[in-house]
Amino acid sequence: MTPTQVKLHQISGILELTYADGLRFDLPAEYLRVYSPSAEVQGHSANQAVLQFGKKHVKIANLEPQGHYAIKIIFSDGHDSGIYSWRYLFELGHQQAEKWADYLAQLEAAGKQREPQFIAVSR
Repeated sequence: MTPTQVKLHQISGILELTYADGLRFDLPAEYLRVYSPSAEVQGHSANQAVLQFGKKHVKIANLEPQGHYAIKIIFSDGHDSGIYSWRYLFELGHQQAEKWADYLAQLEAAGKQREPQFIAVSR
């Protein structure tokens, strides 16, 4: 399902997708980043997926159209290898509550956090 409007809210980091039937999804940058469709994140099969953590403050740096079927999202942490098809973005929007809850449960089970972890360097 192709959105009729795609709007990036720079300050909030929300990607707003609006559809012809009035349906609208507000997808946060962190959510899009941790569910990137790239092989780097998803692996080449379900059991190869790499849990993303420390992405709470990631922003969307840029959007690049990919023909008429997708967009490439470039994130502030340098990740830029995911091509988000309109179908995948619709799925992310439609299943946002369930996917986010699953992500938070995975973080907790792995002992990881949404906040980035900084390593102190002594001089």
